Amino acid sequence: MTEVFRERIVAVARTFIGTPYRHQGALKGVGCDCLGLIRGVWRELYGAEPEAPAPYAPDWAERTGRERLLEAAARHCGAALPLTDLRPGDLLVFRWQDGMAAKHAGIATPGDRFIHAYEQAAVLESPLVPAWRRRIAGVFRFPETF
Repeated sequence: MTEVFRERIVAVARTFIGTPYRHQGALKGVGCDCLGLIRGVWRELYGAEPEAPAPYAPDWAERTGRERLLEAAARHCGAALPLTDLRPGDLLVFRWQDGMAAKHAGIATPGDRFIHAYEQAAVLESPLVPAWRRRIAGVFRFPETF
């Protein structure tokens, strides 16, 4: 992935900062959850989403245990990369606890930070501190062409 494309991903993601958290939302300035953030960035990069997610409850991962988020990331971005390959502009998928399905996502930014939709708050840029880093279940690259 070129540096210019990485910078574009980060720039687009940063335009979502301050968007209120809304479960199943995907609209900049109106409301989005973590998946909605990724969907919104994808739309701005490529013009359309590759698929529409099925409706999901806040506890979808706990109830099904299926790795739907990781599966979708791999389907649209390719195989997961080693954490050591993490670069700004990469898609991050997080798992809250071992043995549970991954259910949070964000976009890596320079300075060991990431942008994500934080439940009960808004889209924000957070430090990728050890507590977040150890929860990373997958690192994926947005395709440069779609």
